[in-house]
Amino acid sequence: MPKKVDRAARREEILDAAVRVFARKGFAASRIEDVAAEAGIAKGSVYLYFDSRDALLVGVFQSYTARSGQVLAERSTGAALDRLAELIRGTIELLAAHPDHARVLLDVWAANPPLDMAAVYREYRSAIGDLLRQAQADGTLRPGIDERHAAVIVGAIEGCLIQALVDPTVPLRTLAEPVVQICVEGIRR
Repeated sequence: MPKKVDRAARREEILDAAVRVFARKGFAASRIEDVAAEAGIAKGSVYLYFDSRDALLVGVFQSYTARSGQVLAERSTGAALDRLAELIRGTIELLAAHPDHARVLLDVWAANPPLDMAAVYREYRSAIGDLLRQAQADGTLRPGIDERHAAVIVGAIEGCLIQALVDPTVPLRTLAEPVVQICVEGIRR
């Protein structure tokens, strides 16, 4: 009797292997054979789930954006600036907990593949912009702060990520509170 394979679990195994390979070798130097070997399966098995290396990258990206979406969705109730602080901490924790995904993102930024990175940034800027508008309405935001500052907050997080990726002596998790101090407490009235 043929062995039954949980397709969703196998797909995730392949994506996890792809993340490790892309992070280690870079997307451009990686091959489907590398991903298959990392997953411990035959090359043809990868093609049952993904028709190309680009499709694998898209799958990795979608996996990351799903996790990122969870961080955005898990914002609690309460004061807008407190929720912004939670969002910053949650985002940095996500990036620190999945360093291979972060390395792949860095590679994606450099390679400019057919992925909609702008949509991810728009989603984060929109969520942060909403919180800034709520804080403005609550009277807890300094004058002159508006939704444009959402890009600056995203930039602070991304800048810390890049530093941690290129310099292993920079511990990303420890940067959450300094980012909160500058990007939340620094704009609080």
